[in-house]
Amino acid sequence: MGFNNITCPQPALFFILCAFLLVIGCTRSTSAPEEKVFPESSRPLAAQTLAGIPEGSSQVLLVTGSSLSATSVHIYPLKRVREEWISSFPAVSGVIGRKGFAEPGAKREGDGKTPSGIYPLNLTFGYAPQVDTRMPYRQATDDDIWVDDVDSPYYNQWVKRTEAPAASHEELKRKDDLYKYGIVIGYNTNPVVKGLGSAIFVHLWKRKGTVTAGCVAMSEKDLVAILRWLDPAQKPMIIMGTEGDIVMGGLP
Repeated sequence: MGFNNITCPQPALFFILCAFLLVIGCTRSTSAPEEKVFPESSRPLAAQTLAGIPEGSSQVLLVTGSSLSATSVHIYPLKRVREEWISSFPAVSGVIGRKGFAEPGAKREGDGKTPSGIYPLNLTFGYAPQVDTRMPYRQATDDDIWVDDVDSPYYNQWVKRTEAPAASHEELKRKDDLYKYGIVIGYNTNPVVKGLGSAIFVHLWKRKGTVTAGCVAMSEKDLVAILRWLDPAQKPMIIMGTEGDIVMGGLP
């Protein structure tokens, strides 16, 4: 369910979302991509939520769902041009954790939720020696794991299984190819707090509509396009949360 289906109990919010719809709703067209500027009437989005983006950052993946329990999301690749944020290409469909979004600050290990908030995108990864991206890239091998054992000193870190034994971990080269392409979301990484959640990525979905354990997933075609688009010089960030939180500036 996307912005077209929002029910708005407050008149002011209704007009904000309607104006936002005029810009974002068109991204579902199958015609050639067209950049759209967020209108002045959408200032709550730009002035509040996007105000949390560091000044030096000019790329954002905006991931929104209709409610905390929704698992289907829309993902908007945005770039900063002077004081405005514009869409670089049409929004794509995605999915998140099987239990939707965690409220800001409420994400916990194993809860099946995707964390809300604003986080950096610093590293990409995959199975090939290299992929088409300007971002820092790391190849995942059979020896690579991401530790989700809260009692391990390597909690929420990428390590070699032969160097860092852990009671629980995520295989980074999976047989189902979910991590054929991936982006590490910088959630709970600096500092790492045990129990707040680990291994939060953008990766491929098994098939359209399938949920994740807390990550953001999408089609291979769309993820490959985003990998090409990301530019480390732009210090890319990701914003994740409900449409209401983002429009009303409720994210931290």
